[in-house]
Amino acid sequence: MTGIVLGRDVVGELEPALRREWLVTNGLGGYASGTVAGVATRRYHGLLVAALTPPVDRTVLVGGLVEWLTVDGEPLALHAHEYADGTIDQHGYRRLESFRLDGMLPVWRHVAGEVAIEKRVWMEYGANTTYVRYTVVRGSRPVDVEVVPLVTRRDHHALAGEGAGIPDGEPGLRVLSSGGTEASMGTWFRGFRHREEEARGLDARSDLYAACAYRVTIAPGESWTLTLTSEAVDPSDPEASLAAALVRQATLLERATAGDAPLPIRQLVLAADQFIVERPIPLPGGTGTEPGRTIVAGYPWFNDWGRDTMIALPGLTLATGRPDQAATILRAFARFVRDGLLPNNFPDGSGEDPGYNTVDASLWYPLAVRAHAEATGSRDLIDELLPTLRSILDHHVAGTRFGIGVDPSDGLLRAGEDGVQLTWMDARVGDRVITPRIGKPVEIQALWINALRTVGGWLAGSTDPADRAAGHAYVDLADRATASFRVRFWRADRGHLADVIDGPDGDDWSLRPNQLLALSLPYPLVEGPIARSVLDAVGRELVTSFGLRSLAPSDPAYRSRFQGPPPERDGAYHQGTVWSWLLGPWVDAVVRVTGDRDLARSYLEPIAHHLADAGLGTVSECFEPAPPHEARACIAQAWGVAEILRAWRALDDH
Repeated sequence: MTGIVLGRDVVGELEPALRREWLVTNGLGGYASGTVAGVATRRYHGLLVAALTPPVDRTVLVGGLVEWLTVDGEPLALHAHEYADGTIDQHGYRRLESFRLDGMLPVWRHVAGEVAIEKRVWMEYGANTTYVRYTVVRGSRPVDVEVVPLVTRRDHHALAGEGAGIPDGEPGLRVLSSGGTEASMGTWFRGFRHREEEARGLDARSDLYAACAYRVTIAPGESWTLTLTSEAVDPSDPEASLAAALVRQATLLERATAGDAPLPIRQLVLAADQFIVERPIPLPGGTGTEPGRTIVAGYPWFNDWGRDTMIALPGLTLATGRPDQAATILRAFARFVRDGLLPNNFPDGSGEDPGYNTVDASLWYPLAVRAHAEATGSRDLIDELLPTLRSILDHHVAGTRFGIGVDPSDGLLRAGEDGVQLTWMDARVGDRVITPRIGKPVEIQALWINALRTVGGWLAGSTDPADRAAGHAYVDLADRATASFRVRFWRADRGHLADVIDGPDGDDWSLRPNQLLALSLPYPLVEGPIARSVLDAVGRELVTSFGLRSLAPSDPAYRSRFQGPPPERDGAYHQGTVWSWLLGPWVDAVVRVTGDRDLARSYLEPIAHHLADAGLGTVSECFEPAPPHEARACIAQAWGVAEILRAWRALDDH
């Protein structure tokens, strides 16, 4: 099932090997991640980052390894670490012959003369357990291996120094060896440098503790495994666990009917699985919880967000043959609807209330339900969720939190209040919202009108007179809002749609990609020459190889780089930075307006190259606005993977 393969030209050089990162997950929100070189450039890197209260309370327990291979009496380092003074301690990556992803599971091949030893990392699905296996795949004599786990116990968002989180040297971790000997150490490794955190303007130093060293002699063709776990129950046998992990990947591809698909499709199907995780759902009346599912917005630092979940759900579940999980997620989110709003995000800690500061999450919700019905050919879920969907629309008509409500003069949806960011362009620096977009944002109108027509259409076909009347009222409101939209959002001299109208400072005609939703959603708001003009304007200034810029370079507010400390990055987040998820609406709009599927597919093809860079086998959240568009932000983003996979599969299905 080998997918991405990197040779010596990449893995043997420090900078290329640091730029490429791997990720494995466990279906709980826990993960293991690092660079191909083995240097922990992020605070989030580690062999075991356990989700102690799935899918949150993510805690780094094993931050790295010290690894030595002894051949004919000569010790050879397989590891590499960077320290505060910039020193690289050992250069084990120089002995790398190759790195590959077996599906999404990383495999390193180190060589020393005739000897080749492979290291493989995977996690137990449904458990906070990581396996690290060493196999002598080539050579005529046994080799000695010593591995020292470097441990800690800290929140994955925070670095820690000596002594932190390890009372009496016990981090709440068990290390099990499939053979060999164990020797006590009790040694601190001090002053690790995490260069990506430094580049992001954050604290970048940490210490790790070595409790024990594990030593073994491995014969040719044999394997040895270290098991790292925070679970109280004994983990699965390594052989059985690895076999189950490989079978699971094959099953995912089979379920998605992607076994014979091109490599990018197969890789994205497997990447999609990493975001679908467990979340207990509260039972009515506060009587406990039941098993549920949600979508992690991105690795390594995001938890689950309502907006991201609804945008990503069709690509992650329906394009991968998992409508049952889509239904579970949609049912789960229905439990959290308050005042017609879906949660914006769930907290990182357990037991905290979600936030509801979003205008678009609840409007994406009926479109996700619609996608499920179209994929399954069943309206059972529609009928089950119709009361929730009607509640969402009725609250928006009547007016709800954060100034969200229908303007009775035109049927359009207004939203926003000072100091609160409600749309997906939600960056802020301190108390300053970078793109407040108060008023009537263009994509919110597209979502609002599509929600009205979708739910209204379902109700209009009902045998119940009251439901039919409500359905017709929703459609009538959509008709009025559409007519208002076409008058207010289009100006021929501009050649594109306004981004926001009726804001505190009037109308905002910034050229942004948000207007694509007026072309790409099931019910387009503009068609014909106007749609073509919009598509051309967006294409000229916003389209790049890996996504769309969030603001046109010709705009005075455009920021040409997405780097530096938090104020600089947040200030540029939606002021030019390229976003991968927008390729989905762009491709949909190209097909809708031009009918040229080959043209649309050509915009997705560069992603095949991206899969071998940055977060390997997956899609980054953002890219630099200027060529060569280096990957930035999260190494694996749910809606980036989802929208690209959904759009690609939709093109191939016709």
